[in-house]
Amino acid sequence: MEQVSEPFTIDLRRLTVLRELQRRGSLARTAKALHLTPSAVSQQIAALARETGVPLTEKDGRGVRLTGQARVLLAHADAIAAQLERARADLGAYGEGGRGSVTIGCLSSGILGLLPGVLRALADRLPQVRVDVVESEPPDLFTALDAGQVDVAVAVHFAAAPPHTDARYSRTELFTDVMDIAVPAGHRLAGRDRVALRELAAEAWIVGDARSCVGAVARSVCAAAGFTPDIRHAVNDWGALAALVEAGQGVALVPRLARPAYAHRDLALLTTDDGTPPSRHVFAAVRTGAEGDPVLATVLDQLRLSGLELTGGGQQRAL
Repeated sequence: MEQVSEPFTIDLRRLTVLRELQRRGSLARTAKALHLTPSAVSQQIAALARETGVPLTEKDGRGVRLTGQARVLLAHADAIAAQLERARADLGAYGEGGRGSVTIGCLSSGILGLLPGVLRALADRLPQVRVDVVESEPPDLFTALDAGQVDVAVAVHFAAAPPHTDARYSRTELFTDVMDIAVPAGHRLAGRDRVALRELAAEAWIVGDARSCVGAVARSVCAAAGFTPDIRHAVNDWGALAALVEAGQGVALVPRLARPAYAHRDLALLTTDDGTPPSRHVFAAVRTGAEGDPVLATVLDQLRLSGLELTGGGQQRAL
């Protein structure tokens, strides 16, 4: 009699937990991201190991690290997730994609400067599609994208964002967001149009939290200019940051995308005289395979078009 092999089946939800463990690097951080307990994460990984018949983690001091078998499995997990998204896209295309809902996860400055125009255009292009917006940044934004809590992620490239080589996501590059220096209206440099960033090395600075895009980009820009900023205030909200600059509490780098938050403030905006101005590269991402969904394809196209309009065809308009 011919022997029939046992079917190989795995729980896709457990694969999601393993993928998150790869991203976060620890059981505790994975549990926090997925709103589980560390014990529940361990149980999910252990159950997946039993399903696959191979060890997926090994001890690493007080924590754990992924085994070679786990990394092999994760490479297949990316392909499985992408194929499922293609199936979803094909089903959407079959129904012509004219209905449904889309959730866009976006950084705060994108909500200020980009999404209002995108949402107005999508109301005309996709009148029967509900579009929701949530504010989020990497890495939480991409955890939500993986989990299906958001369908499109709009972010900027910085350390917490996934690398370009991450096969889980299909990217659409949108535009370059130039950053200016905001100083109080009565500042000694306020009458200048251009200034070398190094001239502000001795100033008090207002910068976002180091883990956020707001803080990470400002710190890296100052480091590239040859100094570590004297950070007096850590603020992630662009409106609050502008209010502190206006009150004479420090200087700050502000993106042109967030202009609605500070246009009414009594500030002086200076461009840098250091060659290429500091900037952030804005992109949109969907789960790999989902880019063929007709609704998501329209959303991505509108994000790209609105970005081009916002930046004057690729070169961001001066303020």
